[in-house]
Amino acid sequence: MDDGKPSGPKTKWWSRPSTERNRPAGPDGDASAVAGAEATEPAGAPVDDAPALRAGEPTAAVTPDGDFTPAPPTGDFITAPPAAVPVAPAPEAAAPPATEHRVPRAQPLHAPDEYSTPPYGGPGPWAPAPPVQRPVPTPAHGTPVPPPYAGTDGHGMPAPRPAVLAPGQDGQGHAEAYAPPPAPPTVPQQPAAPGTSQHPAQAPQSPQPASQWLRYDPWGTLPQQPLSHPGPAPDARPRRGRRGTVLVGAALLALVAGGIGGGIGAYVERNGGLTTVDLPQAGRDDGGRAPDSVAGIASSALPSVVTLHVNGSAESGTGTGFVLDGRGHILTNNHVVAPAGSTGDITVTFSSGESAPAELVGKDSGYDLAVVKVTGVSGLTPLPLGNSDNVRVGDPVVAIGAPFDLSNTVTSGIISAKERPITAGGEKGDGTDVSYVDALQTDAPINPGNSGGPLVDAEARVIGINSAIRAADSGSGADGGQSGSIGLGFAIPINQGKRVAEELIKTGKATHPVIGVTLDMEFAGDGAKVGGKTADGGSAVTEGGPADDAGIRSGDIITEVEGRRVHSGEELIVKIRAHRPGDRLALVLTRGGKDLAMTLTLGSASGT
Repeated sequence: MDDGKPSGPKTKWWSRPSTERNRPAGPDGDASAVAGAEATEPAGAPVDDAPALRAGEPTAAVTPDGDFTPAPPTGDFITAPPAAVPVAPAPEAAAPPATEHRVPRAQPLHAPDEYSTPPYGGPGPWAPAPPVQRPVPTPAHGTPVPPPYAGTDGHGMPAPRPAVLAPGQDGQGHAEAYAPPPAPPTVPQQPAAPGTSQHPAQAPQSPQPASQWLRYDPWGTLPQQPLSHPGPAPDARPRRGRRGTVLVGAALLALVAGGIGGGIGAYVERNGGLTTVDLPQAGRDDGGRAPDSVAGIASSALPSVVTLHVNGSAESGTGTGFVLDGRGHILTNNHVVAPAGSTGDITVTFSSGESAPAELVGKDSGYDLAVVKVTGVSGLTPLPLGNSDNVRVGDPVVAIGAPFDLSNTVTSGIISAKERPITAGGEKGDGTDVSYVDALQTDAPINPGNSGGPLVDAEARVIGINSAIRAADSGSGADGGQSGSIGLGFAIPINQGKRVAEELIKTGKATHPVIGVTLDMEFAGDGAKVGGKTADGGSAVTEGGPADDAGIRSGDIITEVEGRRVHSGEELIVKIRAHRPGDRLALVLTRGGKDLAMTLTLGSASGT
């Protein structure tokens, strides 16, 4: 059934259409065969191979030179809606019925090509394409709109110029828009066949409504025209008010954000994080401690302990002392105040930080003890004195002093030994500054500066005066000074210190117990040997002295004092100095290989 569509081979979209595609060519395939075929048709009959136009189908565009371009298949190109495609009116002589439009047959420019290949040099498949439609988006405010295209419209016709519309006509307040392109030229009229009525095509009574779509000309020599009218230009007026508002809002937002960030940072720094950390902790107490604890002992003894600063003409030093009575008497070591000499200054600093000048009351190098006195100070608290004879090895003790001038320093330990005979001093070389001490040994740390400080028991009573230490490197440090504690500290028993202090306060001097002999300090045997002659050639046993009265002779070796062994001359002196003058001593001596026992009463000599 013939529906008006060609039934021959389908024309490809990029090939030139042939007017004889539905009819067989002549024997020679030339145009004469075509003309003969046309003569057989009645004049004015419609052409079979020109399909009737249907609603929604693409149409062929007719160019001014009589040629036309086939419409592309709907699957390859965008087909414009029927209302948007202008159709040129047919010549009056060949006007088809109202329900069907026929396009007159055009003469081919080239012979048919069985391979559907365009000839070289011809327009080829790149003929002007049919118009396409794409919606034009409304340009954003501030977006530059390209100027109207000034070239051709793809068919050699001048491009339409913009028409000025009334403000607000486009619905957005813009005053410019593009006028619709001119209607395509009509197909030249062909002379009508004889007997055919002449009815010209009805021309449009009014111009078509304005359209924003343009024709695309890929062969145009001018710059490419847009596919659609750019639309009205946006308002170019500067929007200073809006921009200023945005800047002010941004500044306020930055200020608020900075304040919030600063607050969060301060909170994190103060609290250590965003989360709360609350570790368990004991509450505060009233500060009370047991009286026999180290803290309780230190709390009771510290107010009575002082620090001494001594400045002399040649040297200076620092030591410790403690208050003996309410009158301002303070007991310390002789070697602490020795740098002051007879013209130096002594300053006493109490545990509260107050200072007061002090003067020397008396000293004794043999016992290494001295007493100074402060004046103009009231409210002094004496430190109670204990009994060193009651001390046992292992008893807890606390040493208080100012090691290396660090006042109010408290260390603790035990009594590690008793009756430890030591000698200290001897820097002068004549033996007058040597001290002999039957000392208490302790492992409580004692360092330079602790000298003269109290060694107290568990009841905060003084049982000794810290005086000497044993150093691991023979008493010399890397800088030439005395080394620190190694746990071997020595203190003068308080029983001896009390007697000497009383004598120094009363007379300014102390007395020493003596037996009236000169000892051979170079004897290497076990015991203390009585010398043969004195330095001036006299007898080693003082005539009329305690030893002479007891029957001791030159060359005797004393081996025991009060039942305790004596191994050297220094040890014998220490044992004797541990007693008071007038005390009776039981001695054991060796004479001619025999042991002899005897008893004598100690004499007295003035100290230095």
